[in-house]
Amino acid sequence: MKIHIRDAVPADLPIISEIYRESVLKNVATYELEPPSDEEMASRFAAITGQNYPYIIAEDANGKVLGYAYASAFRTRPAYRYLAEDSIYVAPDSRGLGVGGTLLDHLMSATASLGIRQMIAVIGGGAPASIAVHEKAGFKHVGRLPASGFKFGQWIDTVLMQIELGEGADTIPTEEPGLRTLP
Repeated sequence: MKIHIRDAVPADLPIISEIYRESVLKNVATYELEPPSDEEMASRFAAITGQNYPYIIAEDANGKVLGYAYASAFRTRPAYRYLAEDSIYVAPDSRGLGVGGTLLDHLMSATASLGIRQMIAVIGGGAPASIAVHEKAGFKHVGRLPASGFKFGQWIDTVLMQIELGEGADTIPTEEPGLRTLP
């Protein structure tokens, strides 16, 4: 299948919300228990894109949205400014087709182009498919938080994976990342 990647736009929010809603209600990829409102999803989109982080869509040849991904701040303290967290969500009928890996490859490249040096994956429930996608992209396991979430009547672990982007930690940055701060 040919997968086309493009920047997400506000008109994509209904399908983004639909894909995320399914993840909230049916799996442990996210630790949210209730799907956020359309207004909340729009607010999150604006916050991420407003800081210049990449937010991308995967489509098939007919323009059908297969999934989406974005990078965002791992933490807000200034010393973390060279570290971003990735988030990837794939529509249920598009899983297992290479969509997640294609999104991750493009997301890593777009994030590195901003001067971000590290990317971390915070994988809810230790989802095997998500771990496999990140391992294939070169992420390394850096930690596990046992029983850190409670969803669907069970304790679930969080797996942490990390990869260096661009020059990684081999050099001292001479420029700040190409991010904007929100007012």
